Amino acid sequence: MGRSQGGFSTKVHLKADGAGRPLTVLLTPGQQHESTVFEPLIRPCRASGDKGYTGHRNRVALRRRGIRQTIPKLSTEDRSGPFDRATYHRRHLVENLLARCKQYRALATRYDKRADSFRAAWVIVMTMLWLPG
Repeated sequence: MGRSQGGFSTKVHLKADGAGRPLTVLLTPGQQHESTVFEPLIRPCRASGDKGYTGHRNRVALRRRGIRQTIPKLSTEDRSGPFDRATYHRRHLVENLLARCKQYRALATRYDKRADSFRAAWVIVMTMLWLPG
């Protein structure tokens, strides 16, 4: 658990497959920036993220691995090049996955005091989402 402006909080980072099914869940303290867990979440062929994952370090890590990226630039960045809007809009699969997971009260309300038990709840819900039916 971490401390942020609103008090104690935890950030949840997910990796999903092309069908919107969960693959990986990582928890970080609320005050930690998203880009610090970027590398464990990248996929082998394409990375897509929001503006929180932009930055020179992340882009260099992707180029080094030969991974194509679809991350919008910040208004303060000077860079050009093609931006694949269709790929960027597929990010909604991860957003929808988060919404499906938060239908479970234990995840939405975050009553767990320890990060281990909170992560275990996420793993249980993610496993239930993989089951057919």
